[in-house]
Amino acid sequence: MDLLINTLNNGIRLVHHRIPGLVAHCGLIINTGSRDETGHEHGIAHFIEHMLFKGTKKRKAYHILSRLEDVGGELNAYTTKEETAIHASFLKQDYERAIELISDITFNSVFPEKEIEKEKDVVIEEINSYLDNPSELIFDDFEELIFSNQPIGRNILGTPDSVKSFSQNKIYDFISNNYNTRQMVFCSVGNISDEKILKLFKTHFENIVTEKGVERTNKTWLYKPASVTKKMDTYQNHCIMGNLAYDLKDKRRMGMFLLNNILGGQGLNSRLNLSLREKNGLAYNVESSYNPYCDTGIFSIYFGTDSQYLNKSISIAMTELKKLRTSKLGTIQLSKAKSQIKGYLARGYENHESLMLSLGKSLLIFNKIDSIEDLCKKIDAVTSSGLLDIANDVFEPSKMSTLIYK
Repeated sequence: MDLLINTLNNGIRLVHHRIPGLVAHCGLIINTGSRDETGHEHGIAHFIEHMLFKGTKKRKAYHILSRLEDVGGELNAYTTKEETAIHASFLKQDYERAIELISDITFNSVFPEKEIEKEKDVVIEEINSYLDNPSELIFDDFEELIFSNQPIGRNILGTPDSVKSFSQNKIYDFISNNYNTRQMVFCSVGNISDEKILKLFKTHFENIVTEKGVERTNKTWLYKPASVTKKMDTYQNHCIMGNLAYDLKDKRRMGMFLLNNILGGQGLNSRLNLSLREKNGLAYNVESSYNPYCDTGIFSIYFGTDSQYLNKSISIAMTELKKLRTSKLGTIQLSKAKSQIKGYLARGYENHESLMLSLGKSLLIFNKIDSIEDLCKKIDAVTSSGLLDIANDVFEPSKMSTLIYK
């Protein structure tokens, strides 16, 4: 895959991949998320993401929203525990319009106090809607259980009380302390030449003043296995169980991805889906997930089931984990598992918006980008013995935590 990579004097990096087609995608990824908040800032990274759309030195909110939508494009943003991203999809002839807009809202937003007060109500409604969805809420509650009283365990949205406390000064302070231009990557996938994208990148980002927010340092997160049951007014029982897993730079990460996919990944032939849903009809939603962060990771199994089937479902899930801890995958099983992951990977590369964000995140975290061939080599290097070791480490019953909504 041919890539253009460039770094400006202020530290902002560019990665661009040229593809044929009418639609293009670009975005700015900032290495700042909710884990970088102090206790009294809970939710402010996400709140700032909202406020970026509310006015700049030269644009009102309406003009920001209309700038790309008037030409059939889309502007969007998201916040995670470790990053903030502002990204756009548009017709290729509108590249400059998109790049200039992303630069403007990122570096020239003025955060009007009137808009701050209005957006507080919007975000509180977002929090309330989340509370109405136990199948999503339980994941946040589980991370709070795993990382009790630690920044990475706090949910991204904040609480109504914390959101109400936000002010213009708090927003500027958080940006000043955490937005580091050397921790920003502008990423692009679309039909534009390297020369043109580089010129646009320099035009709209080269004069940005170097920001020297504090770089995130790796931490040792405290973890003590726990089991909690919460009384909730739900039709189903919801259950999530899991453990700490490997961080983004751990060599076992690829094996963990492979193992997670075998157990409860997106395929309908995952072991949990076959045992809980297809064979026994105990659950409609069942999945496992592995989320690596820069200095830790988390593995979990989730399912929703009728109260009378809860204990049986937990027993079946634990049985599947035990099988992976005690039995090596055979040659054919391992080969199929690797082929499935490679197929998902190839399909992901064909989703150009997803590819754009993936390229940016890879450059941001690793300062390099593996080709699909490199990734396939890493997949092929995983052994059945290695998977058995990972399973015995992460799936050890004494290390598992459980959260149940009844």
